[in-house]
Amino acid sequence: MQRPQRKIIHIDMDAFYASVEQRDNPNLRGKPVAVGHGEARGVVAAASYEARRFGVHSAMPSVTAIRKCPDLIFVKPRFDIYKTVSNQIRGIFAEYTSLIEPLSLDEAYLDVTENHKGIDIATAIAEEIRAKIKEVTCLTASAGVSYNKFLAKMASDQRKPDGLFVITPKNGPGFVEVLPVNKFHGVGPATAERMRRHGIETGLDLRSKSLGFLQQHFGKSGPYFYGIARGIDGREVRADRERKSVGAEDTFMEDIDRIDFARDELPPLIEKVWRHCQSHRLSGKTVTLKVKYSDFEQATRSRTVNIPVSSGEDILEIANQLLTSVAPFRKPVRLLGVTLSSLTPIASVTKGQLLLEL
Repeated sequence: MQRPQRKIIHIDMDAFYASVEQRDNPNLRGKPVAVGHGEARGVVAAASYEARRFGVHSAMPSVTAIRKCPDLIFVKPRFDIYKTVSNQIRGIFAEYTSLIEPLSLDEAYLDVTENHKGIDIATAIAEEIRAKIKEVTCLTASAGVSYNKFLAKMASDQRKPDGLFVITPKNGPGFVEVLPVNKFHGVGPATAERMRRHGIETGLDLRSKSLGFLQQHFGKSGPYFYGIARGIDGREVRADRERKSVGAEDTFMEDIDRIDFARDELPPLIEKVWRHCQSHRLSGKTVTLKVKYSDFEQATRSRTVNIPVSSGEDILEIANQLLTSVAPFRKPVRLLGVTLSSLTPIASVTKGQLLLEL
């Protein structure tokens, strides 16, 4: 018996953190708002659409954001509030399906192939969910509807904010072939640059490459790229997926060969890791540093503490110690990554001195 065509919805809240702040404080409405800290080493966690018009975006250093938008208003994050609103939204999702895969507080995949209300048209479900979110939270959401996760995710970006876009099985391959690869979910700036060096700039270019070529040049990601270039993605929506680690990494446009340069690259990575932990009320005991050299040889160093870390500064201190252990570099470094694992709910974290396990 042939399996029915899957119906996947990707819901993405519009400028979620910033929109919550504008909702709760009328004085912020219509103004450029950044959630984060405006200090010299601060980073923007989220930006309102008014701020985005000036080029302000998440993960941007605060000093850069202020330079782009001198009237930018910084608001300290309130993760407890964001979590509460996120739970309201997930409650709405649960009215329609049990197959919900949250990606963060503000986005999730839903498999509505079979749904609690017996609605045949996924687009109708997406419209109902968007309307209920607005009614319950006074916030807007964008939705993408398609037959797999990759295309549903790509669709939700097409008509932001407060929009809906559908990619049908008939239109999927054609949609992908004209899309620049740097717009593909799962293709970061470094990978897009590597693809460009191989003459791959659009989905059509990607589709022209063999599976063997993609595996040779992109390793384990090769089969994924081969599939999505054809509008194929077999990944299932995984409900209640348990996150085992939180990590961030960056591939440099130019290799670095000095430890002081490498130290300067750690804070933005750790900011991303700790921001995710805060939004999900998590901490962890094990910090892992990944160093990839210019010849793609890789070194990793880990350290575990008795008490879960209580701040990004804790992670930075450990990461710097791990970086020192691989210095001086034997060859230029092309990538650094930081991961926090042995995760635990943040409610159980006790502040105190970090104690290394023996």
